[in-house]
Amino acid sequence: MPLRLRFLLDTNILIPLQDSFITLQPNLANFVRLANLGGHQLLYHPASEADIRRDTDVARRKRTLGRLRQYTRLQAGPECPWNNATTSANDACDNEILYALESAAAHALVTEDQKLHAKAKLRGLGDRVYFIQSAEDWLRRLHEPAQVVLPNIQDVELHTLTSRLNDPFFDSLRNTYNGFETWFREKAQQGRRAWIYKTQDAVLPSAICIYDVQHDEVINDDGDHLAGSALKLCTFKVGEEVRGRKIGELFLRAAFRYATDQRCEHIFIHASPAKQDHLIALLEDFGFEESGIYKDDQVYVKQHPIDPPAVDIPPFEYVKKFYPHYRNDIGIRKFIVPIQPQYHQILFPDYEKPGASLPANHPRTHVGNAIKLAYLCHAPNNQVRPGDVILFYRTHDVMAITTLGIVEHFEVSDSATDIARLVSRRTVYSEREIMAMAESSTKVILFRLIEHLPDQVSYDWLRQNRVVRGYIQSIRTINDDSFSRILRAAGR
Repeated sequence: MPLRLRFLLDTNILIPLQDSFITLQPNLANFVRLANLGGHQLLYHPASEADIRRDTDVARRKRTLGRLRQYTRLQAGPECPWNNATTSANDACDNEILYALESAAAHALVTEDQKLHAKAKLRGLGDRVYFIQSAEDWLRRLHEPAQVVLPNIQDVELHTLTSRLNDPFFDSLRNTYNGFETWFREKAQQGRRAWIYKTQDAVLPSAICIYDVQHDEVINDDGDHLAGSALKLCTFKVGEEVRGRKIGELFLRAAFRYATDQRCEHIFIHASPAKQDHLIALLEDFGFEESGIYKDDQVYVKQHPIDPPAVDIPPFEYVKKFYPHYRNDIGIRKFIVPIQPQYHQILFPDYEKPGASLPANHPRTHVGNAIKLAYLCHAPNNQVRPGDVILFYRTHDVMAITTLGIVEHFEVSDSATDIARLVSRRTVYSEREIMAMAESSTKVILFRLIEHLPDQVSYDWLRQNRVVRGYIQSIRTINDDSFSRILRAAGR
């Protein structure tokens, strides 16, 4: 049976869809197209209809209600227990929609409402609520996996972009920040750099992150400062047409690498909660925390210690807070995870064999690879848990341990729908692959990539040093001594 998903659409999604006077965002239009292509159901909650009826724009209200019937109206369920006589109309609407989601009325909720996302997290429903760009990306990964390619992030000097400052890409920055062009040219003269992403054959970037290392920097209006060196992400913009391609995550990966190389103990950024809700959600997922106000913006800071701090917190929370550091002390389980070459290439497109070098004329790039990934297998091992260390062993051709990651979530399922939802924001698995995997009990490992090891650790070394016996065909546990010896052999 084909994979069929049910998407509950919030009011802020329904109104643009139904209002002929509003030009649809590309992500929203493509989401609807892909939903129709895959036979997925688009639903609206009765509470959304009531919300639309409160619209004071009479003409728009009539247009929206008149066209609403092309979507399926969700049958009213039990009364929401989270509402009472003091609950406002807007909060009551949000609660009813989230309660329907909790009651399994749909697989996912699509909304652009940042407050509704926050409420969903408090209710334990955050992983089932999507911004439109992430919902569209999910369906692209299911139905058009060949088109989902993580891009290369180039590292360039700002002066290479000054001739394009009048192009539309920079409009939002120019309109938001007074004197942006003057500031940009001044920083270009100083040799400031940026990570950028360009679509194929494009002259203008579709995404940009300007960065700078600063020292003992005052970061907010209260005069708080970060002692020592800190990496500032000065400008962070991902264009609408390329959202959902993990570019923001790739920028953060580049930032973490650069901060490590430059021995920066903090990374910080200013962001507007009213205008950059997608960015803030991303920052918080990677351990950035609020640290005061700078003018009209919120300041977000991530600790990036040079040495692994001795802090006794749950192992996955540790890697989230102090990435790329991770806990590997006694009590943290370590596993070798075999992975076939074709899946290794899908998961780790930036992996290069040790000793490989780029041509002399190759541009400086951070080759595309996300931090948050997913791996599916049928291994019998059910012992994996969040915070565990996993060492990926590439079978058949390389026959060596290549890569280290930390488990974020582990689940066993034979439901194609559940598996699709779990991997929706991560690695590309097509509908066909998920359906085939779900024919038997499937292990879903969600993990965060720490690094590709400097040196491969070969099967021959593993066997000769009695780390393993026999071929590595399934997930296997290794002890702390074996793990330490593997790290030394890998150049760590």
